[in-house]
This record gives sequence, structure tokens and C-alpha cells, in this order.
Amino acid sequence: MAEAEAVQLKEEGNRHFQLQDYKAATKSYSQALKLTKDKALLATLYRNRAACGLKTESYVQAASDASRAIDINSSDIKALYRRCQALEHLGKLDQAFKDVQRCATLEPRNQNFQETLRRLNTSIQEKLRVQFSTDSRVQKMFEILLDENSEADKLEKAANNLIVLGREEAGAQMIFQNNGVGLLLQLMDTKRPELVLAAVRTLSGMCSGHRARATVILHAVRIDRICGLMAVENEEMSLAVCNLLQAIIDSLSGEDKREHRGKDEALVLDTKKDLKQITSHLLDMLVSKKVSGQGRDQALNLLNKNVPRKDLAIHDNSRTIYVVDNGLRKILKVVGQVPDLPSCLPLTDNTRMLASILINKLYDDLRCDPERDHFRKICEEYITGKFDPQDMDKNVIAIQTVSGILQGPFDLGNQLLGLKGVMELMVALCGSEREVDQLVAVEALIHASTKLNRATFIITNGVSLLKDIYKTTKNEKIKICTLVGLCKLGSAGGTDYGLRQFAEGSTEKLAKQCRKWLCNASIDTRTRRWAVEGLAYLTLDADVKDDFVQDIPALQAMFELAKTADKTILYSVATTLVNCTNSYDVKEVIPELVQLAKFSKQHVPEEHPKDKKDFIDMRVKRLLKAGVTSALACMVKADSAILTDQTKELLARVFLALCDNPKDRGTIVAQGGGKALIPLALEGTDVGKVKAAHALAKIAAVSNPDIAFPGERVYEVVRPLVSLLDTQRDGLQNYEALLGLTNLSGRSDKLRQLSGWRSSSGFACTTGCQSNTGAWSLPITCWQLMLSWPRSWWRVSCWRS
Repeated sequence: MAEAEAVQLKEEGNRHFQLQDYKAATKSYSQALKLTKDKALLATLYRNRAACGLKTESYVQAASDASRAIDINSSDIKALYRRCQALEHLGKLDQAFKDVQRCATLEPRNQNFQETLRRLNTSIQEKLRVQFSTDSRVQKMFEILLDENSEADKLEKAANNLIVLGREEAGAQMIFQNNGVGLLLQLMDTKRPELVLAAVRTLSGMCSGHRARATVILHAVRIDRICGLMAVENEEMSLAVCNLLQAIIDSLSGEDKREHRGKDEALVLDTKKDLKQITSHLLDMLVSKKVSGQGRDQALNLLNKNVPRKDLAIHDNSRTIYVVDNGLRKILKVVGQVPDLPSCLPLTDNTRMLASILINKLYDDLRCDPERDHFRKICEEYITGKFDPQDMDKNVIAIQTVSGILQGPFDLGNQLLGLKGVMELMVALCGSEREVDQLVAVEALIHASTKLNRATFIITNGVSLLKDIYKTTKNEKIKICTLVGLCKLGSAGGTDYGLRQFAEGSTEKLAKQCRKWLCNASIDTRTRRWAVEGLAYLTLDADVKDDFVQDIPALQAMFELAKTADKTILYSVATTLVNCTNSYDVKEVIPELVQLAKFSKQHVPEEHPKDKKDFIDMRVKRLLKAGVTSALACMVKADSAILTDQTKELLARVFLALCDNPKDRGTIVAQGGGKALIPLALEGTDVGKVKAAHALAKIAAVSNPDIAFPGERVYEVVRPLVSLLDTQRDGLQNYEALLGLTNLSGRSDKLRQLSGWRSSSGFACTTGCQSNTGAWSLPITCWQLMLSWPRSWWRVSCWRS
């Protein structure tokens, strides 16, 4: 009975295989294997299951099953060939060659076997050639690098070659197997910066995508030594060590998804202990006076990137909980640093902002109210613990900490503002004789007045105080910060023309002063940044933004600031540009509700006359003329946690507004706008990705693909455009995405095939057809129809858009 059932299951598995349901076929063959002891049947079942393994790319299982079939019958030609295929995919070319050689001996006239034999022979010869040359290259390079008498040019060439070799899998493996890690440690011991840098970059390449090597390198170099190297003042060295640590973290956590063939992955025990140790050392770096500002920034960047969950659907947030319990106070210490106090840690212009962003990410990553309450209590205890009537420096640090939190999770910051004594202390510091006290208090008031109700309270209680500071202080920096506070309070009504906080003309005067400071190159970058922040608030007023875009020197000064190393300015610049282009969301006004509001004597938002479309188009023209596209492209490239998803969304909104007129799209492409939009369409908020994809669709619809997206870049554009083909998108987005895909499809057959793909949600075209065949499976009917059009038809259609 068991044998009969096994035969029946085998036939069932064959049917599943023919229907391409390989998982079901594997299950049937596995069940049959448990029921039979007949050797012939066992060989057939193992051989068939090996075929399923090849189809599902389970090559290790396929090779194992084929070997079992061969153990039963050494002349089983199908099993031999299937094992050959599996071994070839696993990179074991010599073993695969032996199997196909045996097949060719059994069936010498089989052309498939002969072709495979020739191909494997060529691959093995090439592999041997590379291996031999790599081996000799590694030895020669280390000889040159470790020879104190080597010439400088030879030394530099050997170092660069070693870095390149470490990035190749064969080269990295060869370095590793020839005591390369020990030799690289010797290079680091020389203390010569160029050799240490070469060693670090080589180690970084060796760690990428290989958990076993990353573990060995982490233990050999030691995390304390790695952090010590990252703590140096040299920016290039600090960044290189940061990249090494990121490569180690990616490999240990499995974030590096690259597939490496040709070897079996070495067994590595649980990596959580190593990851926790890395996190602990990074947190210790935050509060160490021995760490440079650059090193502190890199530690914050690593924490920002690796601690919070990338997908909130993942339940486990244990890394965040660990950092909150063991490192939140250290992060708060960084946020509360005041550069003018003698106790301040070494900082850069970006350090405090990076710490605020980390606090925001940690707070957002918490899953429930008890976790958030615990987070808030730690912050409250830290801040209230700094209150000291006898030590004004501690009070200043407490308010600076609140100010930093307000730049992160604003709801938490608002709760902390409600703590007893916080607002009173802020007002007291405004009246202090010390300039550092005034500066910290003014910055805190600026960040506290984000909400209209809070701004109204401060207008009532603090505007006169800010004006007094502005009039009496001789410190240019305090004057600018005070002005920004007044700018922010003056714009608390947003775009509502009827909710102006100050008298008519006051905001224009404030904006004029901001533009004056912005154009003053003699003022330091950090201070001029505040002028941009003031404009970010004031440009909500249509009169202000209209004047601003006409001031070309001020625009270009802002664009130059956006390209500097101070990345804290990115959000302010992006916000100013969103305001100038009116690319923010505007609620639809329903006339009936307006009449009802007027009848009930409720406030009705008023649109400024200069927020009409003609004025917006004029402002866009002037921004393009001033070179806004190149500034945006430079901002997108910023490799820093300060370039948040929210900032990316703002940049995408600006790009979409700039692309509105088809005549301007060529200018945008020429200045690098097409290239800059691709990462914005792939990363960021959902809204930002849609905006960027829509901007790409507008460019793709009317541009020559070879010019707009040269080389392989054109293939990266297809997925964002296809994401717009969705019933949840509006008609214009669907239409322009189709026009863009049509234009791209004329470039090559491969692009035409890619462009025929569709998203899983289904898309209804104007011809009335509907397709919902599954994710990325079949071209939609309307798309097939469009591809059948003559080239002249769809080319004209594109230009008509």
C-alpha cells in the first residue's frame, strides 16, 4: 500500500511540476520519499526533487538531491547533469566540470553536454588565470607598502590597487587567505595617514556582503580601535572609518543583500552581541571630549541609520529600546551643548541637528504609550536636573536641550515646554546681561513658536522683549536670531492673508533685513543660515516671496549656502523654495462652506492676490534663471542624516513645480534635474516619491531619453513611472506617466519590455479596458494598444502634453 501511495504521490508531483507549481511538486516528492524503499523509485524522486530545486534556485538542496540519486545509480545521466547545473550556480566549477564530463562520456553525441563542457572549461581557465594573477598582485602590493624605502608614487599606486582589489570578491578572499588582515593591521600601526587610510578602505571592501569576514575583521581590529580612528579631526579619515563600520554593521545585520557565489558562507554565531557592542561604543563617543566634531557627527550618522527600524511593520524595536535606556541621556547631552560655554564638547555646525534628528527617529520608532512615557520621563529628569539657581550655565544647558528637542519630536518638546519653570526661565534668560544667555533663549523661543497657539502666546508676552533685545544688542548674531524670531511670529498665520500677525509692511521690512544679511559675505555661514531660516517663515507672505525672487543676488547667495558643508540649512532652503513656488498642499475651498462660515461669523482663509497662477509662473521663471536646479541637485547629493525624508519631499515638490511648463524642462535636464529626481522618486515619504515620479514623468514625456537619462540611468526611470499607473493616482499623473513610458519605449526593445510591466493594483485606461493580472506579470491591454501605434503618433502625443 505504501509503495502504491508513493507512486501516486510521484505522479501528483509530476503534474504540479508541469503546471510550474514547484513548491507543491517538492512537497509531493518529499512525502513519497518517506513511503518507499524501492531504489529505482527513490532515485527518480530525488532526481525530480533536484529539478524542482533548480527551478526555485535552491541550488544547495538541488545538488544534495542529485547526489543521492547518483549514489543509488552512478550512471543516472539526468541526475548528473542536474547536479552539474546546481554546482555551476554555486560557483563550484571544477566539480560541475567533472559531472558534465561524465555525461558527455555516457552520451557523446549530446550537443547540450558538449556545449556545457566547453563553457565550463573556459570559465575554469579564466578563474585560474584571475586567481594566479591576484595572488601575485597581493603579495607584491604588501611588499611595497611595508617597505619603508618605497618611492612615494609606487606607494600611492600600491595603496590604490589594494583598495580596488579589496572590493572584488576574488581579491578580498585572496587577501583574507594570505594573512591580509594581519598585514593591514601592520599598515595601520605605521601611523602614516595615507597608509592607514588605504588599510581602512581595503578592510571596508573586504567586509562588504560577507558576514564571516566582517566578524573576523571586527574582532581583529577591535571596536575600540575603530572608534578611536573615527574620532580623529581628519574628515577624510573619519568618513572612511565610518564607511568601514557601516559595512561591518550591514554584513552582521544582513542589510547587505548582495549575492556572492563560489563559496559556502562560513558559519557565524549570533551577531547581536557584536552589534550591541558597536552601538554601545558609538553612544560612548557622543559624550567623550577626546572625540572630534567630525567623529561625533559620524557616530550620530551611524546611529541614525542603523538603530531605528526602516520599516515600522517590523515588530522588533529592541535596538531603539536599548539606545533609549542606555544612551538617551548621552544624546540629550549633545543636544544641550552651548558652543560659547567652556564646558562644550567639540562640535561641527551639523552636530546638534544630527542629535535632534536622532531623538526624533527614536521617538517615532516607539510602539506604545508606555514606551513614549518612559522616553518623556528621561527627558524631563535630565532637564529638571539641570535647573540650578546658583549655576546659570546649567540653566542655559537645560533651555538649549529643550530647544534641541523642539527641532526633533515637536509634540514631546511642547510637553517639555509645559514643565514648571521652563517658559519663565526662557523669559529670564532673554533679559540676562550675558550674550550667550540671550542667544540660547531667543533660539528656544524661535523653535517654541511653531504652532499658532504657542506663537499667539509669545506674541502677547514676548514680542516686546525680542524687540528690546534687537534694539539694544551689539552682537550681530543675536540680532539676526532675534530677527528670525520676529519673522517666525510674523508668519504664524501661514498663507492666510487675513491672519497677519503684524502691521502691514512689517514682514516686508523684516524680509529686506534678512536678504541684506544673507548677501553679506563677511558674516559667517552659521549666522547667515539664520537669515535663510527667517525667509523660510516670511515667504509664506506673497509680497515677501515676490520681492525675494526679484532679488537675484539674494537668491544666488542662498543657493551657494545650500552647497556648503553646513547641512543644517537644507530644510530652510527647501521650505523657502516650496513657499516661493506655492508647491505646498492647499485645501480645496468649497463655496457653500465659505458662505456658511461667513453666515456663522467664522474666519474664512483669504488668498493673497499674488498667489494666483500668473504670479507663481513668473516666480518659477526667475528661480530657474537664478540657477535653482543646480542648487537642488547639489542638495539631493548630501550624504547626511540631516537630509531627512521630509526635506526630500520638499525638494520633490519644488522640482514638480519647476517642471510644470514643458518649455522649462530642457533647462532642468541640462542642469542635472533629471538625475537628481531619480533618488527622490525611490526614497523618502510616500508623498515625496509620488511628486518626484510625477516630475520625472513630465520630463520623460517631452525629452529625448538619450539626453535626459543617458546610459543605464534610463532603466532606473521606468519603475517610478510605472508606480504612477494606479487607480489611486489622479488622471494627470496616469496620463503623463503613460506618455513618459511611451517615449522611453522607443529607445530599445529592452525598455519597451520593461515599460510594459505594471503595478499590482490594476489600472483602468481611457479605452475602458481593465487589467489586474498580478504584480509585474503582464502588459496591460491599453499599454499594448499604445505600443502598436506608429512612432509618429505617440511622438506627436508626447509633444502635445
